Amino acid sequence: MRILHTSDWHLGRSFHREDLLSAQAAFVDHLVGTVRAERVDCVVVSGDVYDRALPGVEAVKLADETLARLASLDVRVVLIAGNHDSTRRLGFGSALMDAAGVHVRTDFATVGEPVLVDGVAFYGIPYLEPELVRAPWELDERGHTAALTAAMRRVRADLATRPGTRSVVLAHAFVTGGEASDSERDISVGGAASVPAGVFDGVDYVALGHLHGRQTMTDRVRYSGSPLAYSFSEARHVKGSWLVDLGADGEVAAEFVEAPVPRRLGRLTGTLDDLLSNDRYADHEDRWVQITLTDADRPSGAMEKLRRRFPHTLVLGYEPRGGDDRPVRTFAERHREKTALDLAADFVAEVTGSAAGPAERALLDEAFGDVRRKEARA
Repeated sequence: MRILHTSDWHLGRSFHREDLLSAQAAFVDHLVGTVRAERVDCVVVSGDVYDRALPGVEAVKLADETLARLASLDVRVVLIAGNHDSTRRLGFGSALMDAAGVHVRTDFATVGEPVLVDGVAFYGIPYLEPELVRAPWELDERGHTAALTAAMRRVRADLATRPGTRSVVLAHAFVTGGEASDSERDISVGGAASVPAGVFDGVDYVALGHLHGRQTMTDRVRYSGSPLAYSFSEARHVKGSWLVDLGADGEVAAEFVEAPVPRRLGRLTGTLDDLLSNDRYADHEDRWVQITLTDADRPSGAMEKLRRRFPHTLVLGYEPRGGDDRPVRTFAERHREKTALDLAADFVAEVTGSAAGPAERALLDEAFGDVRRKEARA
């Protein structure tokens, strides 16, 4: 069984106002070409097909064309919802698509019911909002670990009735030890965000989505990452998909297939004069660039001057070097490790002059959870 593992397409997303739809269409061409050339049996898409719950018309059109092209190759497709997707909108028509070999799994109620492809059971675990499944599944604990543990309990129970069957799990989650980037949406509301890789023990391969960099958590648990870079923190990422060979005995071999790069990314830091004159920056002239100026005084007309040399400059920051030579951290860097709940609590402290108490934090947590549940139902 040959499987192509991909995820986090985020169709419809832009990059600092640069339209990426043509680059996403180029990735689709690459994906279809890889399926044909490598004789792939099944394509798995581990969530975040779209960038938002209500995707634009062109993004929906591209997704429709992609699935139709894959189906025309007589390859099976198994696809789950991620935390950016609307389960109802993405899941529309899923029963009809099953007949075409495109299996869309967005409902937590069907976890544990596999898609069978040539003797391999594919179990789709869509993104699970912890509070949304807590009551139906009668969970004693909150959080993502409790939700995914319960989901995998259903998977193992079904797998136990299929002796000798090889198994693949698709899941959209943050596994402990994974390296995040700036472009993933925080999922920490409703309990700790990360789950241990051991939650997925007992299956032959786990195709993960959510984190945008390719990562090997274990030989059997991997992130494919997003096919395109969606933040400058991904400048050094190698984008693509995992080509996985699943042997008759459950042995796994994986090879990474690189995707086309629409335009390379670069991050430059220095004084304006140095950036404009130094030859060592020549290879950045055709890249999308994030520039941080370190001049003691803020230069006037900096963006206009920089774009004469680096026409694709998208982000310009200013961090003057202080007397202690320590760079000033940006707002994003100062708050990167903070959860949405922490940021809201900081806002309360800023407005009221005193830190948010336990009751206020509990109310904020409940409000965030309610918003997330409404998004999941949308």
